[in-house]
Amino acid sequence: MKLCVFMLSFVALAGAASLAGADSSTAPDGWTTAAPRDEIKPQFACKPTGGVDGQALFSIRTDARDGLDGCWMKTFPVTGDKHFRFEAFFRATNVSVPRRSVVARVMWQDAAGRRVPSEEPIVSGYLISKGKPMAPEEFPTTKATRADGWTEISDTYLVPSQATQAKVELHLQWAARAEVRWSKVSLAEVAPPAPRIVRLATVHLVPRGGKTVEGNCRLFVPLLAEAARQKADLVVLGEIAPSANLGKKSEEVAEPVPGPSTEYFGALARQHNFYVVFSLDERVGHLIYNAAVLIGPDGRLVGKYRKTCLPREEVEAGIAPGGDYPVFETRFGKVGMMICYDGFFPETARELAKRGAEVIAWPVWGCNPLLARARACENNVYLVSSTYEDASRNWMISAVFDRSGDVLAQAKEWGTVAVAEVDLNKRTMWNFLGDFGARVPRHRPIADSRVK
Repeated sequence: MKLCVFMLSFVALAGAASLAGADSSTAPDGWTTAAPRDEIKPQFACKPTGGVDGQALFSIRTDARDGLDGCWMKTFPVTGDKHFRFEAFFRATNVSVPRRSVVARVMWQDAAGRRVPSEEPIVSGYLISKGKPMAPEEFPTTKATRADGWTEISDTYLVPSQATQAKVELHLQWAARAEVRWSKVSLAEVAPPAPRIVRLATVHLVPRGGKTVEGNCRLFVPLLAEAARQKADLVVLGEIAPSANLGKKSEEVAEPVPGPSTEYFGALARQHNFYVVFSLDERVGHLIYNAAVLIGPDGRLVGKYRKTCLPREEVEAGIAPGGDYPVFETRFGKVGMMICYDGFFPETARELAKRGAEVIAWPVWGCNPLLARARACENNVYLVSSTYEDASRNWMISAVFDRSGDVLAQAKEWGTVAVAEVDLNKRTMWNFLGDFGARVPRHRPIADSRVK
C-alpha cells in the first residue's frame, strides 16, 4: 500500500487528532474521493495507520455549511454467483443522525463499470418492465459499536452473475461541522449464509361460550394442537382472547402478567415447543392495560407490549395507554407486537421496525386490511394478524402478510389455522428499489421531536 502524501493540515474537531489532507491522486491502494458537486465537496484526509487494528484511516470532514456530501471510493474485484461480505468501521464526531449521514454504498458493475442485471426474484406486479431488472445499489446495515468506539457496517450479498467488480462508497453527508473516520474496509468471498426458516401461524376463532376466562382459554386448545401439527414456530391469537365476549368489564377480568392466562398458555407453548402471542387485560395496581404477551417454547413469559393507541371504547372504560415499543429476541429472529387500533396509525409498527422487529404479531379485533398491507410493506416486516372479523365482511383478516404486503396464508373459516413458511434471511427485492428494507434507515425522515 502506498502511503498518503500529506498535502494540507486543518484544525481538528474538539477531542479529535489532526489529520493531513489527501487528494484522490495521492490516496493509497486505489482509493479516490468524490462528491455530487464540487461546491458541496467536504475535506478529505488519510493516514496509513490509526484506524481499526492499526489499519489505514480515511477521514471526511465538513465545515459550517449545511448539505455537504462526499465519499471515499474504491472498486473491489468480485466473482459472479458467489457470496461476498462487505465490512467497514467508522467513528463519527458531531453527527446527530448517523443512520442518514454515515452511509456505505455498494454497486455491482461489469469490467467496463456498467451496471449489471440482477437474478434475484423481485416483487411482481409493480414497476413492470421488459427484461431483467438491473442490480440495485446496496446499503449495508449499521451494526453494533465496539468497546473502542468503532461502529461496524456490514452485510453479505450474492454477487450478480455478470458482475466482475463492486464500487464501494463511504459517505459523510448532510452534517455540518462533522467528521467521520472510516477504517478496515473489505469485500471478500464468504460461504453462503444459512437460511432462517420460520413457520408463522394465525388462529381464526371468536371465543364464544367460554363463560369464564379459563373457559375461553380452553377453546383455543385444539387450534394450538393443529398449529403444532403444522409445525408452527409462532402462533398468534386474538385480542383479549381470555375475556373476549364474556360480557364483563375490563376491571372484572384484568389479571397480572405473568398470571393465570399466561401460565395456561405457557403450558401449551411448552407442550408444543412454540411461541404464542395474545392480548389480555393486565392489572398493575389501579391501572389496567390492554397488553400483548409473548410466551416462549419453555412456557415462560418472554415479554409484553402495552397498547398505545386506544379507541374511544377503551378510553371510556378507563384503560391506560402504554408508551414503549419493545422488541424481543427469539430462537428464529426478532419479534414485536401491536394490538388492534395500533394498526390504524403508522407509528407503532414503525417504532417496532426501528428497533429491529422482523416479525410483528398483531392480535386485532378489526381493522382496515389495507392498513395491514401498508404496515408490512412500509416497514419491510412479516405481519401476523388474528382477528374476530368474518372474512366476508371485507375488513380485517386472520393472515400472514409478507414484506410486500401480500397475503401468504389466510384462515378464512372459523376455527381454522393458517401457516406460512418464510426465510428471514431471504431478501425481498423490488424493481429499481432493490432491498427496500436496507433503504428504510438511510432514507426515512428525521421526526421533529418538538411536535408532540
